Amino acid sequence: MTFAEIGLSPEILQSITESGFETPTPIQEKSIPLILNTENDIKALAQTGTGKTAAFGLPLLEMIEKGVDSVQAIILCPTRELCLQITRDLENFAKYRKWARITPVYGGANIVDQLRKLKSGTEIVVGTPGRVNDLIKRKALRLENTRWMILDEADEMLTMGFKEEIETIIASTPETRRTILFSATMPKDIARLASKYMHDEIEVKAGGSNTTASNVTHLYHMVHEKHRYQVLKRIVDMVPDVYGIVFCRTRQDCKNIADKLMADGYNADALHGDLTQAQRDYVMNRFRTKSLQLLVATDVAARGIDVNNLTHVINYNLPEDPEAYIHRSGRTGRAGKTGISYSIINMKESGKLRSIEKLAKTKFELVPVPNGNEICEKQLMHLIDKVKAVDIEGAHIEPFLPAIYEKLESLDREQLIQHFVSAEFNRFSSYYQNAPDLNVSKKDRKVVDTQLNGDFTRLFINAGRNQNLEVTTVIQLVNRTSRKKVTIGKIDLQRNFSFFEVPTEIAEQVIKKLTGYQFEGNKLEVGVAEGAPKQRTRKKKDGFRRDGQSGGRRNGNSSQGRNRDRSRGDRRRR
Repeated sequence: MTFAEIGLSPEILQSITESGFETPTPIQEKSIPLILNTENDIKALAQTGTGKTAAFGLPLLEMIEKGVDSVQAIILCPTRELCLQITRDLENFAKYRKWARITPVYGGANIVDQLRKLKSGTEIVVGTPGRVNDLIKRKALRLENTRWMILDEADEMLTMGFKEEIETIIASTPETRRTILFSATMPKDIARLASKYMHDEIEVKAGGSNTTASNVTHLYHMVHEKHRYQVLKRIVDMVPDVYGIVFCRTRQDCKNIADKLMADGYNADALHGDLTQAQRDYVMNRFRTKSLQLLVATDVAARGIDVNNLTHVINYNLPEDPEAYIHRSGRTGRAGKTGISYSIINMKESGKLRSIEKLAKTKFELVPVPNGNEICEKQLMHLIDKVKAVDIEGAHIEPFLPAIYEKLESLDREQLIQHFVSAEFNRFSSYYQNAPDLNVSKKDRKVVDTQLNGDFTRLFINAGRNQNLEVTTVIQLVNRTSRKKVTIGKIDLQRNFSFFEVPTEIAEQVIKKLTGYQFEGNKLEVGVAEGAPKQRTRKKKDGFRRDGQSGGRRNGNSSQGRNRDRSRGDRRRR
């Protein structure tokens, strides 16, 4: 099917052609006719990089009317980068419909300018939930006549905590509006939102739910934590023409890694929430024009980055939420190209990697960290290929050649090549001359593999963030219970209690050792969480039962009941 067969007008088709689009992507092919030819609400599930903006933007531009003195469509998205990207795309699509005014509104920018543009009139508003909500409260943005409400990256907006703002904005629109929801994943919160505000909706899917792109290769290095940054440099050094994003978990990590890379001579910069809008625009413009090879970013800051030619995504840290990995890896392998997603993990993160594999329905390949000789050979061959490909502009250099020949006449061909290569290559050869092996030993990896291939049991512990329990603390506590290295699965920290996974073979040992242990002035209670694999039934003095249920006290209360009691206590204290 072509864009013309979908039913778009000649002026829209002309702008599409000039933008370089030839045939619609699967999500465009399925969504555009439904939006154009039905009155139903649309719930679309599609991964990052599949052309969602055109899927709702093209039919929207077809349907809005000229000369209507009100906002006809509101598009909500999670970040200012995505807001600006959607606006740019819509303006390109509306190249031959100049009357179709598109106004972006987002935080971190001068609200006075946005107020002025809204006052002068606009057909389509693209905005982040916080700023849109603010403008509605100021009565500067009125949506009572809005015909279309579009939620883009709906899952990410809820993850970022915009549920209340979204519901307030929806309440400002008429009941007769059409709601079009696009999301990469469809968690329960999205399903509840759709059920509450959408009517007679049609569900559209392009690609599997929670799956990674088929044209992305997923590789990982298993290393010791102290070698993580050195491994990152080796990954980059093995790909001289790398153009990609390095994902870090926190803003501070993002800053630190970017600073280290730049200090070590790499063409890199950082993108995170502490930058001003002007700084973010400067960094993104450099990255889009390939003036930057590496963009070091957090998950939130990277939302809205729309670059189709990335060769690599490098996960310096795995994300806390496995679904975030799908978004990360979807940044490469776009527009029909192939890509590579690298992950750097330590031995304690093997369980997390297993969770991502299960959710994303993909398999990660363990590859060895390249050694110094491999990197030097790669860099040297890249240098030679680069020199061979140089266009020789004889007219420009001819006046200087006699003096150059005279200076080099004492060197024969072999010596000349050696001098040339050494001049360009000494930095790498010196740095990697005695480079150590950074791979985890086979013995240590065997321990991890043995634990990964076994079952995991989910345990409950009566401590959480309010008691200063952290992920690293859980790992330390568990390791105290065993003399061998323990691979821990998923760790889920709550306010006053938490859950964590350990290999089933040591679950009873962990429960026995940690129960009664003093932590932050309180005695720990540990037991098998509800729904975990059944263990041998046996009573203990602490009242926990090994029967696959949450251990209750002697009065028979379950841990679920205790959790409710704690929650009530928390509310009373607050």
